[in-house]
This record gives sequence, structure tokens and C-alpha cells, in this order.
Amino acid sequence: MADANGEGVASALASAKAVEVSRRRPGRLVLGADQTLTLGSERFHKPANLDVACAQLAQLAGRTHTLHAAAALAKDGAVIVSFCDAARLTVRSLDEAVIRAYAEIVGTERLTSSVGGYQFEGLGIHLFERIEGAHSTILGLPLLPLLAHLRELGLLAI
Repeated sequence: MADANGEGVASALASAKAVEVSRRRPGRLVLGADQTLTLGSERFHKPANLDVACAQLAQLAGRTHTLHAAAALAKDGAVIVSFCDAARLTVRSLDEAVIRAYAEIVGTERLTSSVGGYQFEGLGIHLFERIEGAHSTILGLPLLPLLAHLRELGLLAI
């Protein structure tokens, strides 16, 4: 199942980041986070160049993909809690001219800096017709579950 793979990879990466930093910062609570994008059984990666980014956008056009955003809290090299949230995003139909115009406006650096070739928080929002899920999850940090876990650990007063 593609979504399970995306969730598992995002969770493993978030945990590895948190554990690695927590080993270098003894006694401190460390947050690690990561995100994956899946379309059916395919997991996407950050595009290597402009052409790959445009090809990814063409592949996503008119379809719904899933973003899994995972986070982990670690202390002294051990994960205390890890969690993952998912959002489903539907890209509107895009033809090659629209994709190339978008690419020209945002530039290669931005296109290749995020998986899928878009940044939802910027001009990438223009590419979508529907979203299902929390905004913070789409941006890469499942904030509502994080706050709930911090409250459960007694680290937040509100």
C-alpha cells in the first residue's frame, strides 16, 4: 500500500533526525520532522532539475496525491513519541503551457527545493483545486498532533 509506505518512510526519517540531534544535545527535547509525497504506488522525491520538476507537475495534474508529514520527539538518543498526519491534495488540470509558465515564474531553485515541484505556501497554491487536511501538515509539520503530544507530556500550559 503506497500510503503506508509514505507514512513509514516519513516516520523513520523524522525519528532518525530527532535521535541524531538529541545525542548531540543531552538532556534536551528535540523535534525531528519529515514529509513524503505519494501518488498511487509511487513515492516522489525532490526533482533534480527543471525538466524533472515539470514532469512531476504534469504527472500530478488532474490527480489526487497524499502528503504524509511525520514528527518525532526524542531525548538522549531515544524517541519519546512519534506521529504522522496525512493530507490529500488534488492538483487541477494543467497543460504544458501552464506548467512552463508556473516554472518560469517561480524559478528552478524553488521548483527543485520541494517534493512534487511546488510550494503550497507560495504561488504553488494556484495549482490546486481541492485539499483535504491540515494546513500545517501540508507545510510539513503536523502541528495540531504535536501540540497535543506536548500537552500530554506536560510541556504546555494551555
